[in-house]
Amino acid sequence: MLKNTALTDVHVALGAKMVPFAGFNMPVQYAGINAEHETVRNGVGVFDVSHMGEFILKGDRALDLVQKISSNDAAKLYDGKIQYAYIPNETGGIVDDFLVYRIDEKTYFLVVNASNIEKDWNWISKYNDYGVEMKNISDRTSLFAIQGPKATEAIQSLTDIDLGSMEYYTFKKGTFAGIENVLVSATGYTGAGGYEIYVDNENAVSVWEAIFKAGESVGIKPVGLGARDTLRLEMGFCLYGNDIDDSTSPIEAGLGWVTRFTKDFVNSKEIKRQKEEGVSQRLVGFQMVDRGIARHDYPIVDAEGKTIGRVTSGTQSPTLQKSIGLGYVPAAYAKEGSEIYISVRDKQLKAVVTKPPFVK
Repeated sequence: MLKNTALTDVHVALGAKMVPFAGFNMPVQYAGINAEHETVRNGVGVFDVSHMGEFILKGDRALDLVQKISSNDAAKLYDGKIQYAYIPNETGGIVDDFLVYRIDEKTYFLVVNASNIEKDWNWISKYNDYGVEMKNISDRTSLFAIQGPKATEAIQSLTDIDLGSMEYYTFKKGTFAGIENVLVSATGYTGAGGYEIYVDNENAVSVWEAIFKAGESVGIKPVGLGARDTLRLEMGFCLYGNDIDDSTSPIEAGLGWVTRFTKDFVNSKEIKRQKEEGVSQRLVGFQMVDRGIARHDYPIVDAEGKTIGRVTSGTQSPTLQKSIGLGYVPAAYAKEGSEIYISVRDKQLKAVVTKPPFVK
């Protein structure tokens, strides 16, 4: 049985193409992926991402629990600050990547991937030896991502929060569309700027309608998960289940920048060893030189046709009008400018290793 978000009927009424995604019935596109991608890059679009998971950790030792399960150093957070991190497993892989919001010194708000809600909850619970009160509010929380260079102009009239002054990876609480105590953050998964709005399900439809009314003059449009994928790939952002999973090393995946050995966390000794000794393969970005589109799981081969890796994410970039992707290759091929080949229907198509973001 697929779960619906509070907005499912609204998406159907708007003519969205609905698809199963992470156990939810979700809109993949409305007017078309390329048109929606363009809307976000140059104007403003709204994603319903209410399928994401939200947990609240509260108590005197809430920080200790976050520190144990997170790769990053949450002690550096202050009220209103957000951090990106991953949850390492005990065997060298990644349980999930997630966001940590510090509400106050005893309260942390975690945002996790939809496909991992139950897995993450069970994992964090397993390490809760600190008497921390845990609340899973995923099923009652709606989340809208308002993305694009015109996002501030589109929705500033709805809130008493000064959106333009918000720094990247911060959040504020305030009145939004007449609803009090709404959490508004500025993280983004598109590289186009914008905000995330967290509201209770009971207010979801009225807030969605208010957003579209307020943004009418700047051409605000609904955007599906198809364009969300092309937008994040142009930035080189990882997608859990594609580019990282339970079997991928965070160091191989290029997540060393959110790995802090200033404290002890699950499997930190092994991850530190990998960072110090180096790893045999790396997740790299690439652009196709030959015509053709790289897709998830296509083999990456060398000039002789020997398989050396695999594509984890690939698409035709609407902005660049060429195929781009991410994939794991041996360390010897990970240098920018290295030539690799993608096996597409038994043809070897040339690509070049390119450091993301693909779109600056």
